[in-house]
Amino acid sequence: MESADSGSQRPDPANGSDPGPSLVTPSSPPATPSRYESQKRRDWNTFLQYLKNHKPPLALSRCSGAHVIEFLKYLDQFGKTKVHVAVCPYFGHQQPPSPCACPLKQAWGSLDALIGRLRAAYEENGGRPDSNPFAARAVRIYLREVRESQAKARGIPYEKKKRKRPPTVSTVRVDVAPSRQIDGDGCNLGAPSVSEAVPP
Repeated sequence: MESADSGSQRPDPANGSDPGPSLVTPSSPPATPSRYESQKRRDWNTFLQYLKNHKPPLALSRCSGAHVIEFLKYLDQFGKTKVHVAVCPYFGHQQPPSPCACPLKQAWGSLDALIGRLRAAYEENGGRPDSNPFAARAVRIYLREVRESQAKARGIPYEKKKRKRPPTVSTVRVDVAPSRQIDGDGCNLGAPSVSEAVPP
């Protein structure tokens, strides 16, 4: 007497009917790092280069919050945000009518984001959280002062040239009649339903 499952055939690896688990996995290309990760690596390398060029050269293990603030001030020379000084006639103006000789500095938002990336990079590269110079209280105070002073001076970043984008199709609202409204999809909200429009 045959068993109940004799009608179903099981794949037999010996005769090749079941390939079994594949031992060869398709090789996927290494994942490209995200924009954040790439930026973080560049920022970390820039900071290490700054320490190397420091006079005298400074070891990362001896780096303190004061050195981080010194680094942030050093970066101001590459800034693109016009920050009006207190004696400038345009101090506090959002859009001055003419150019002035006030310095360009790093915007507070850029510095804040930079410190966040360097803080993470420090710990990812073996630094202890309790000795992280980018998390020092002095750095937080400095960033707060930069934010407040730039808000008072109304530091304005230079307008970036906008990239040309392909034209996009936009929905236009058209009022057909005062009692009818058109929604964003072009549907007439005031129109009667099919059951109302067709007489019985």
